Amino acid sequence: MPENRSFRLGVAGPVGTGKSSLIALICRELSSELRLGVITNDIYTDEDARLLRSAGVLEPERIRAVETGACPHTAIRDDVTPNLIAVEDLERDFAPLDVVLVESGGDNLTATFSPALVDAQVFVLDVAGGGDVARKGGPGIARADLLVVNKTDLAPYVGVDVAQMVRDAEAARDGKPVLALSRTDPESVARLKAWVLAMASAVSSGTHTPVDPGPMAPHSHLGEDGVLVTHTH
Repeated sequence: MPENRSFRLGVAGPVGTGKSSLIALICRELSSELRLGVITNDIYTDEDARLLRSAGVLEPERIRAVETGACPHTAIRDDVTPNLIAVEDLERDFAPLDVVLVESGGDNLTATFSPALVDAQVFVLDVAGGGDVARKGGPGIARADLLVVNKTDLAPYVGVDVAQMVRDAEAARDGKPVLALSRTDPESVARLKAWVLAMASAVSSGTHTPVDPGPMAPHSHLGEDGVLVTHTH
C-alpha cells in the first residue's frame, strides 16, 4: 500500500445490531497493538462518534463523524467522497495509522461498501433481530468479508437458536466466514481480534483484493416526511 495509507475496514448492518459496540470492542482489544482511527456515519448527527468518544476507547481526536444528509448507503457506496476525505484527513493527521474503521449509518440488509472506500467489510446482525434474518440473505449478508452474528448472550431471552442462525448464515455466504459474537465471551472476542489482525496483514502484504459487492437491490425506507420511499441506486 502507499506510504501512510491505512487498512480501511467498513462496518455495516441494520440499526441496533451493535456496530458501534463492535467498533468499541475492536478498539479496546487492539489499541495496544495497532494505531487506530474511526470514522462514523449518521444522517444528521454525530451521535455515534460522541458515544465512542465517551467510551474512552481511543483518543477523542481519532474518532471523527461524517453527516451524510441522505440514505446511509449513499455515503458508503454511491458517493464516497465525504468519507474518503475524512479517512485521508485522519491518516494525514495521525500518520501512520494501521487501521481506520468506517462505520455505516444503520441501514438494511442490502448495504455494502464501495471498494473505493474500504479494503474489507464486516456486516453485523444480532440475535434480537430474529433467527430467520440470516437466511433471508441480501448483498450485505452474502458478500461481506465477515458476517458477525452479534449479541449471542441474548439468544435465550429472544428464543433464537444461535447454532441454527450460524448454519443459515454459512449457507447464505457460500463458505465466507461467520462469527457468533458476544462481548462477554472471551473466545469469540479472541476470534474477532484474530480475524482483524489477519485481514490487516493480508491487506498490507497485498494478498487481499477488495471485491465490488455489486449494485444495491431495490429497497424501501421512510423518508423525512414519513412516506415510504422505494428505490434503487
